[in-house]
Amino acid sequence: MTQKVIKVGDSAAVIIPKKSLKELGLAFGDEVVVDVNSKEQLVSIRPMAKPSKRQERIAELTYNFINRYRKDLETLADK
Repeated sequence: MTQKVIKVGDSAAVIIPKKSLKELGLAFGDEVVVDVNSKEQLVSIRPMAKPSKRQERIAELTYNFINRYRKDLETLADK
């Protein structure tokens, strides 16, 4: 399959056909990892690994801690 590189603001983009998104298990809004191998002039994309339940729980606890103690943390940061 051949695709064009298109301009998007100051960046560039390549359209990923719907069929290819489905094959990769991707949907609009998903985050991907882009790897560039300049030696072989190869660009690859892959789905970003989904966090484990434990990682999600740690992130949730951290977020709650920051929100609970935001004023105190900001005061400490200003010192």
